[in-house]
Amino acid sequence: MTAARSGPTPPVGTNQRIRNRSIWAVALLAASVLPAIVGFGIAKASAETVNVALPLAFLFWTIGFVAAFSAALPTLRHWDGLPTETRWMGALPLLCISLFISAAMIVTAFH
Repeated sequence: MTAARSGPTPPVGTNQRIRNRSIWAVALLAASVLPAIVGFGIAKASAETVNVALPLAFLFWTIGFVAAFSAALPTLRHWDGLPTETRWMGALPLLCISLFISAAMIVTAFH
């Protein structure tokens, strides 16, 4: 059973592109967590000058951000014509990123 659509139908393949980009965004953002933890651990524990983990974490996070942004744009553009599941799937990765950045700014302000 599909969700009822209230707006005009989006172009063919839009649902699949949004789903693919959202899945990649979540996978890449999750993949950036472990290198970030390892990289910060190396930076705090030793005077090691070569730290590959932090640039790797930043690379994964940046590519995940691009994927989340590219999923959010068509989601917002065709919001009324998309099923509810696709709406949430397209919007949540970018919402999670903005929540993380907001939390980081609050922690930094009170630290």
